[in-house]
Amino acid sequence: MKVRQFGERRGAAGRARDGGETQMLSEKEKQLAKWVPKTALGRKVLAGEITDINQIFEKNMVILEPEIVDKLLQLEEKIVDIQKTTRVIAAGRQFSFRVAVIVGNRNGFVAVGTAKDAEKWPAIRKATRNAKLNLVKVRRGCGSWQCACGSTHSVPFKVTGKNASVRVTFLPGPKGIGLVTGKNIRDILILAGISDVWTQVKGSTDTKLNFVQAAIDALSQTTKMRLSDDINKKAESDR
Repeated sequence: MKVRQFGERRGAAGRARDGGETQMLSEKEKQLAKWVPKTALGRKVLAGEITDINQIFEKNMVILEPEIVDKLLQLEEKIVDIQKTTRVIAAGRQFSFRVAVIVGNRNGFVAVGTAKDAEKWPAIRKATRNAKLNLVKVRRGCGSWQCACGSTHSVPFKVTGKNASVRVTFLPGPKGIGLVTGKNIRDILILAGISDVWTQVKGSTDTKLNFVQAAIDALSQTTKMRLSDDINKKAESDR
């Protein structure tokens, strides 16, 4: 009788789990290898003229190809909402799936994408593609008067985002306080690279997607708001 070693997985299911991540990475590499850019920005990224995603955001360029993001960033993906929707047509009821996916690199970039399709997995792929095209840069810092450590573990100042009837406000938290927020938007903060923050929420709590989009809108305000020269000089001195 064969004795399995500790940690050894049994059967085809175990081997599939072991090779799943490697297979996913190889598929992305294959897609990038076959990628033929259709935009000037894509051609510059493929040619190596642009090697940092920050160069794109500094020049306010529009990303129209998800392969640009795949080339410059290593993103994590997470499904946050799946809803089965129904539409009544002449032939009867037509079912489809609405999916929301968030992506982020845990280092200042995050986004949410939504899509609909008759099948679940095509809807997930479409939502992931849309998320990459709507990438948001997040300015992180330490805006809490209780901490003032100068590191990038929280938000630099109070920001508020909105979507439909939902209002989400992030306030700087001291280091070690953690993510004082609900589970609906915790994953967004983690993928954005924020580890300490206070949260205030107003509005209807029934729709999870509204919370997610309001949280993304709040994080986008960190880069939309202009900082004074004194704050910029202090940030540069802290580095």
